Amino acid sequence: MHGAPASASGSAAADRHVAVEYSSDDEWAGRLVAFVRTGLDGGEQVRYFADVTDPGLVVRTLTERGVDAGAAVRRGQLVVTTAEETYPAGARFDPDAMIGRWRRAVEAAAARGHRSLRVIGEMSRGARHRAGAERLLEYELRIHQEVFERLPLTAWCFYDRRLVPDDALELLAGAHLTRSGTAARPGGGPVLSVAPLAGPPGFRLSGSAGYESRRVTASAAAAVAASPAPDLTLDLSRLDHLDVAAFADLARAAHRRTSRTPVRLLGSPPALTRMLELFPELGAGLEESGQ
Repeated sequence: MHGAPASASGSAAADRHVAVEYSSDDEWAGRLVAFVRTGLDGGEQVRYFADVTDPGLVVRTLTERGVDAGAAVRRGQLVVTTAEETYPAGARFDPDAMIGRWRRAVEAAAARGHRSLRVIGEMSRGARHRAGAERLLEYELRIHQEVFERLPLTAWCFYDRRLVPDDALELLAGAHLTRSGTAARPGGGPVLSVAPLAGPPGFRLSGSAGYESRRVTASAAAAVAASPAPDLTLDLSRLDHLDVAAFADLARAAHRRTSRTPVRLLGSPPALTRMLELFPELGAGLEESGQ
């Protein structure tokens, strides 16, 4: 059975992992103050992971807008750090290491007597070519089930539209079940997008899975292979196109899973059935379902 979300407040995992988009300093400040005030008033530990923002500016902004940030910092309830302090210099971004860090951070907050952990992370680093950055989409896909469905953690991923290119923003923010803030600019989203499912563990692919979206397919396949869920679903009902190479990536990922339960395919496009007739070996680890 799919377990209930782990949350001190009982809120759903989708409501606790939010992509927050903004286009001005005032929008940033408003979101910051509302989030931090709620956490401090609720007895949560609040952490801010800055990328381009000076940590001192975070504290000053909170103070100027009526939050006693200095006192919260002194008692350890508010912690503001930089990306350099979070990620060692030269280290590659590793989703497995980050998931482990979230578990330890939640445990540390609880050990200090806080009811849960509340976090803001600036995501502008995703627009840069940092070592391992190609795994950021895999990470965003995995943490819905591996972190937010299991831990008392609330996190807002801050996307500054002035810093993050539209294509990267739409792809990464689209991997969240909840988005808030500045509306997307006209021009459409990515060729292929992937998001976690709101119900049973799994992922939904939307758009065209072909040569031009090979990196997105690779991220989805990595998330499939790494998922610890014994039962996993892939919803393909919103795919307009699926080529053999993309399907092979997903099929091989399903075969690598430690669980012996086949990955359930929902809404398989007609092309997939033809692929399985031509390449039956790709069917190992998969189970088609029309529901």
